[in-house]
Order: sequence, then C-alpha cells, then structure tokens
Amino acid sequence: MTRQQVIATLGRMDILRESGQLEGLLRSGARFSESLMVVSAHKSGESLEVATRRIGPAMIFERLWQQSGCREVIAGLLAGRHFDFSIERAIFLTVLHRLFDPGSDRQAERWREDYKLDGASELQLHHFYRAMAWLGEELPMADQCEMTRFAPRCTKDLIEEELFSRRRDLFSALELVFFDTTSIYFEGNGGETVGEWGHTKDNRPDLKQMVVGAVLDQEGNPVCCEMWPGNAADVKSLIPVVDRLRKRFGIGQVCIVADRGMISQETVKELESGERGWKYILGARMRRQKEVREEVLSVAGRYRVVHPKSEIKKDPSPLKVKDVVIDGRQYVVCLNEDQARKDAADREAILASLGEQLKRGDKSLVGNKGYRKFLKTAGKGFEIDENKVLEEARYDGKWVLRTNTDLSTDQVALKYKQLWMVESLFRTMKSILETRPIYHKRDETILGHVFCSFLSFVLMKELQNRVEQKGYKLEWADVIRDLNRLQEVEIEQDGKRFLLRNEATGTCGKVFQAAGVALPPVVRQVS
Repeated sequence: MTRQQVIATLGRMDILRESGQLEGLLRSGARFSESLMVVSAHKSGESLEVATRRIGPAMIFERLWQQSGCREVIAGLLAGRHFDFSIERAIFLTVLHRLFDPGSDRQAERWREDYKLDGASELQLHHFYRAMAWLGEELPMADQCEMTRFAPRCTKDLIEEELFSRRRDLFSALELVFFDTTSIYFEGNGGETVGEWGHTKDNRPDLKQMVVGAVLDQEGNPVCCEMWPGNAADVKSLIPVVDRLRKRFGIGQVCIVADRGMISQETVKELESGERGWKYILGARMRRQKEVREEVLSVAGRYRVVHPKSEIKKDPSPLKVKDVVIDGRQYVVCLNEDQARKDAADREAILASLGEQLKRGDKSLVGNKGYRKFLKTAGKGFEIDENKVLEEARYDGKWVLRTNTDLSTDQVALKYKQLWMVESLFRTMKSILETRPIYHKRDETILGHVFCSFLSFVLMKELQNRVEQKGYKLEWADVIRDLNRLQEVEIEQDGKRFLLRNEATGTCGKVFQAAGVALPPVVRQVS
C-alpha cells in the first residue's frame, strides 16, 4: 500500500507566483538538475575534460599566509620597489612547494603546473632566483647594528622581526626559548662566504656547508632562523644568537634551553658574565664532561618524585630528580626508571649477541660502534670489558642538566622536557630546512632558499595551532596527503564550462574547518 508524506509546505501557488518566489524555486531546481546532469555526463565520459588542478594546498595555506601576516609584511617591504613580476607570489609558491614536495627551485617551477595558485601562472625560473636573492639581500649599513660576525643583516631579518611584533602583545614575551641547529650542504661549490668546510653530519666532507640555527618560543612557535658558515662549532654559535635575540626583538631577561651539544665552559662563562647575566638550562654531556662523569653522578642522595609511574598512557613519563651542587655550580640529575630498564635490556641484548660473535672469533666486531664500546683487547683477539659494562650502566635512564635559574629542581627538569616536546617540531623543521638539492652559489640566494623553508614551518605551526584549538589530533603526513588529493576538474558540457570538485577525504574536512575555509561546491559553472 502506498503511503504519502508531506516533507515541506512551500505555500499557495497564487501567492508564490505573485511574490516572485515561484520563479526563484524553479531556478534553484533547474540549477540542481543541471549539476546532476553535469556530474553524470562527466562520469559517463560525455563531457570534455579541459584541465585538472589540485586545490587543497593553496586554499588552506593562502588563508594562513594572510592571517599570519606573511603576505602583508612582504608586500610592505616591497613598497617602492619595482619588479616586473610578483615577488610575493614567487615566495608563496616556493614556501608551498617546501611543505608538499620539498626540492630545488627548478623543481618548484615544474611542481606548480598541477596546482591551482592565484597569480603564479606567469612565474618563470629566473623569477624564483630573483625572489630568493631579494630575501637574502644585504641591508644598508645603517640597518646593520644587530649583525653578527657570522653574517650581515638582510631582508629576511626584517620579515622575522615584523612577524614576531605582530604576534606579540602586552602579555607575551620571550621568557623561554629553545635553540637547536642543523647543517646543510650545497651541490657544487656553493656559497661565496657562507659556504665552508666543517664537521659534516651528512657524511659529505667533499661539499661546503652552512649551519642553520632555529629559535622557538615557549609555545613552539618559530621566532627566527640564523645562518652562518659551516666551520663554526655549535657551542660557539649560542652566544651570538643570544645576543642578537635581545637586540632584534627588544627583550630583557630570557631563559635559554638548549641540548648538550651547546654546552662548554666558555659558553657558560659568557652567559653568566655581568654583561649578559642570561639564565639557561643546558643539557650536559654525561660521558664526556669529567666533572659530570666523576663527581655529579657520584654524589649520593635521594631522588624526588616529579611524576610517578602510571599505567595510563596519556600520563607523563615517570620522572625523578636530584639536585647536585659542585663548587657553586648547579646540576640536576634526572631519572626515568622505565627508560633505565629499557637501556639495561638493550645492553643485555647487545652483550648476548656480542658473546656469540666472539665465540666465532669475528674480529670485524671492532668496526661496530654498538659492540666496540664494550670490547677490550685480549692477546690477539677481543673480549668483553666488564668495567666498561658497569660504567655504561651508570647512565641508564639518566640525563644531567646544568642551570643557573632560580627555578626549583622539578621546574628545571620539566622546562627541559619541553625541549623534548618541541623536538618533533624541530625534527620536522630540520627536514624542511634541509631541503635539497641547493644549486645556488651566491650567499643571498642561498639565504633566501633556506628562509623559504623557515616560512613554510611558520605556516605549518599556524595550522597545527588551529587544529589543536579545535581539539583534533591529526598526523602531519595525513594532512599533506589528504590536501593533495583534493582536486577540481574543469570540463566543457553543452558549450558551458564547469568545475567539479572530488570528495574531501580523510583529514581534509577537519583541516578546512580548523583553518576557517569553506569547501567549494561540488559543481559550479565558470564563465
């Protein structure tokens, strides 16, 4: 038996006709019908496909490019300069390329062909080179008051300072900054003065390199990146960077948090000098620093529990701390008992494997770093050094901090753990900053190339902040993949042009919500 149901009442026909509403309803229905016909024709292959473009990346990051102030700051610095192309568009395209398919500027020119990017269709390869050169362009001598011995001030410094000024308010300050470095090598000779041979972390001693230092604030927001020749050690870079922070961003007191690669007696002395008097929390090299190895770790005393062991995965890792003072120098010994058990188990596994290998008389073991530290010579062969095993056990689950702050021992440990929390950001930032290959040979174009990677990290953090505010937990790789999948197909049907959008899958819908961007209609007609 057929049952009828009233879904909605549109009103009386005569009233709708007199008011003109009927005509509007009919037009809406016709548009809906036309959209269905266009989609059906495309699926059946009856329409002519004109072009296909990826639209997700530009739609999201164009909005963040504007809201973060990047577009306005760059446009302001370009005021009065006359170029025959849009430098701002060239920079934005390069930044977007770093996020989605890191590579050279030559690759960026080819990459953009598959993407819908407003104002980028006329850009050519030499435009990208000129844009990079502008970013790394040395400022006039009157603006060089905050330069370091490593490198002069350039356009990119002005952009960093203006972006920080826009984010800063009466209640925000750089009270805590995280600092880390990475190295980047160049193809060919690379770099007029910024490229130097130094200790390479990439096993490429045949190529010149530079060092890039990244500074993040207490929320993990990128503040600036510093670049200097590759023959400068990390421990020698911290002081100039700290000094420039004060001058560039108008800050008073700040606490520097850095990993153990930054610490040396000379560095600590400079930080504590009357001229500076900066606070710091620095990781100590437990095995290499004699005072830490022989005195700090030997001091008896009870640990205080900061975070107890918990069976709930979301709870913080177990943490115990102990305060140690040697001749007025304050150290904090931290212990994670879960990590200590893991370290012990890993070592036992290595020793068991090593014992089996020694029975076969395999002298090549000395070339294995994991094995070598537990070996000693015995006649013409090798045997396990029990003293080295006991020495290594002293470090299980521990790390040591050096500080001059007034914070409690608990707070020092937790502040340093923040460095670990933003370490994932550093790793992502490093992978972006290490964008290769770099074929530029001039300092200014190299600086601009690396700075575009820094700007891409600024946009990445902007999106992550908005995603977190919405309460979403999204993997960055998923975000990149799903935005890349969002496409529009331009087709021709019955003499008209239409754009058809595919379905937003995976994280795509949440990303659009977080960024405050509306998805375009599935079908829309274009002129």
